[in-house]
Amino acid sequence: MRKNFGPKPWTYPQPVFILASYDENGKANAMNAAWGGISDTYELSLCISAGHKTTKNILARKAFTVSMADAAHMTACDYVGIVSGNDVPDKLKRAGLHTTHSEFVDAPLIDELPMAVECRLLSYDSESGHLVAEIVNVNADERVLGPDGKIDPERLDPITFDPVNNTYRRLGQIVGNAFKDGAQLK
Repeated sequence: MRKNFGPKPWTYPQPVFILASYDENGKANAMNAAWGGISDTYELSLCISAGHKTTKNILARKAFTVSMADAAHMTACDYVGIVSGNDVPDKLKRAGLHTTHSEFVDAPLIDELPMAVECRLLSYDSESGHLVAEIVNVNADERVLGPDGKIDPERLDPITFDPVNNTYRRLGQIVGNAFKDGAQLK
């Protein structure tokens, strides 16, 4: 038997994205966003409200980065999501996070978070909060690369948001091979 919950914003897994941008004075800011994902080959879509300082920065600069939150920095990543840059202008410093300017877009990379997607704004609907961005580059610190030179999820140790229980979780073990294991049913 199944239990119905009605309409809820619940899916598994939900990424924990840390969006980073510069304000009008070139000061870095970041926020935590869980409602987003890949929407086309080179596009990322997010749902962020217009009141966020980060949203205002993105609209002004037309660029931002999206870092993958990891288990090692969970507390700092949660903090940038519960404190507004409108109220706490030095929230990155308070979180113990540092930034470096991206080579590809006018936005900061968060040094402590080892993987980031560098984006250029394509569109934003202020009523729905729907933002669409072009993926310009993906970068990863060498410490999360495997022997094959690819990003190793175990080394990256990304976290996901559990919207039902309001917790963060680690990704689990490999259970199969994409685009291969299903072929046995052909």
